[in-house]
Amino acid sequence: MTSKRLTHAVDEPSSLSRRRLLKGAAIGGSGLLFGKAIAAQTSDQPQPTRSTDTTQSIPFYGEHQAGITTPAQRHVYFMVLKLDNTDRQAVIKLFKEWTRQAALLTQGKNIGPYSNNHFIPPADTGEADSLHAYNLSLTFGVSPSFLEKLGLQDKAPAEFKPLPHFPRDQLQAQYTGGDICIQSCADDPQVAFHAIRQLVRHARTSMVSMLWAQNGFNAYNDVSQTPRNLFAFKDGTANALTLKDAEKYIWVDDKNWLQGGSYMVVRRIQMHLETWDRTSYGEQENTFGRDKLSGAPMGQQHEFEPIDTGLKESNGDPVMPVDSHVHLAHRTGQQLLRRSYSYTGGINTLTSQYDAGLLFISFQKSPQQFITIQNAFGKIDKMNEYITHVGSGLFACFPGVKEGDYLGQALLEG
Repeated sequence: MTSKRLTHAVDEPSSLSRRRLLKGAAIGGSGLLFGKAIAAQTSDQPQPTRSTDTTQSIPFYGEHQAGITTPAQRHVYFMVLKLDNTDRQAVIKLFKEWTRQAALLTQGKNIGPYSNNHFIPPADTGEADSLHAYNLSLTFGVSPSFLEKLGLQDKAPAEFKPLPHFPRDQLQAQYTGGDICIQSCADDPQVAFHAIRQLVRHARTSMVSMLWAQNGFNAYNDVSQTPRNLFAFKDGTANALTLKDAEKYIWVDDKNWLQGGSYMVVRRIQMHLETWDRTSYGEQENTFGRDKLSGAPMGQQHEFEPIDTGLKESNGDPVMPVDSHVHLAHRTGQQLLRRSYSYTGGINTLTSQYDAGLLFISFQKSPQQFITIQNAFGKIDKMNEYITHVGSGLFACFPGVKEGDYLGQALLEG
């Protein structure tokens, strides 16, 4: 079912009256946060609603946040924010409002009704009107600096600290730092962006400012398939094993405010497509350590066969190169949940090359899982010739929220 936008004729005020009205609204609104700004727009008039299908919506409330073990949707809009207000009560108010809004957005609803008063901004920007929920999930996390700004650093687990510098990192300032992240995933890109836009819109006045964002996409025929990255290799094959033992690899069980949550690592990885496109088919497979078409580990037939790095060629050489990406990761014995998305951002006009790559997102019980794997790649990973890590962040993603509670409650009130 679709719904049409409601348009009502209204009497236009004189230019002078209109200017006075807008000026007064600007002055009065400068101190508003969420509840007051939205309450001013409520009315009894019929509202345009987004067509929803309960089979395409993901509940926001639950034991764990959605968007972690949720089957990966086709699109992501990822945002990193700076916290500008360090008053804890104001932050609590913000997180309560985000909880309310997220619960509505994930069910395909607007964050507030439209008003009869056409001389104030609408409660919701409306670009998702008439759209389904499209499996929207919203996942929130905070960085170590978030705790420091609120004087909560004593509540930080010992392992919750900025990631170390890794070999061959070329991090750029515009893709690092930040206090809060929001991951918005959906099967429609406009729905994913709309959700972030609403959450950030009212908070930008006095609470947060935007640092960086990245949209991305997945390509697959159905959710049971492993999507391919821009190098045309399947990305996330090992997730099936990780998901079978989520308590061991994904969910934190430290009996603190993060109990039932997870650590998120995000890395913006530039992929040098022009170099890759000049590389032979065989060398591409040697770089990954997998068959390009099937995704099977080298020397085997099927994507999900266990990796066997001991397989030998007839001359005694290993079937899988010891400096291949898969071999180096496998020998660490570590597992994590990959939830990565490809991105394309036009071209770099200085180099006449694609601005394209991978928004690498992983979830793990401990940051050390990622650190161990990344250190294993070091300077010998064959993949290094084709990628550059330009952005990085570590965030603690809160546990799920019960109805009546709010995001981060155990941290902010505990």
